Amino acid sequence: MGHIEDALARAERDTATRPLPATTYSQVKHLLKQAEMADRRARRGTDLKPASKTELARRVGQQIGVSGRTVERYRDKKIAHATGEHATRIKAAVEQTWQPKVKEAARTKAAERGGITIETRARFGFTAAPGSTDDSRVRLITQHLPATYAERLFTAREAGAPEDDLKTIVAEGLQEQYFKDNGRRAQGLRVDFTDIDYLDLGY
Repeated sequence: MGHIEDALARAERDTATRPLPATTYSQVKHLLKQAEMADRRARRGTDLKPASKTELARRVGQQIGVSGRTVERYRDKKIAHATGEHATRIKAAVEQTWQPKVKEAARTKAAERGGITIETRARFGFTAAPGSTDDSRVRLITQHLPATYAERLFTAREAGAPEDDLKTIVAEGLQEQYFKDNGRRAQGLRVDFTDIDYLDLGY
């Protein structure tokens, strides 16, 4: 993932009101519960039978890149702790499905009224008729962006937009809110946003 995609994911995780399950057993138990709920939704209005425990373990295994048998061993505490890449994948899968209603409420609030705050260190250059107005240089900027930019970022991310498209939205927000003071100055200025060193985003 790119800087902005990573920042969006971190900001979403930070909205959680309860800590993630700490042990491999509790994390896998959560994933199995999510798989069971997804199966229940898929069967709604049909005559399909519920997925077996073996099938649910297989589905979770596909999600985290291990066999269904390995998932069963985590579930049965025959493997006490996942390690290395397996542990990373399990945690990432849990983060994606942890407190979805809380995350959705936070996104809705940001997109409708709260907006987002961007902190970034990157290279900014400027152009305006009849040409360049300043040499590009690295700046550290913290700026709140209105809800409309939050809504555009969330929509683009949900649609699978590439990092460059997300960067364009952030660049436009910083251009209008920070450099042009929401239209109060620097009319016609265009901001180039490149060489991102880091970027943090908060709801």
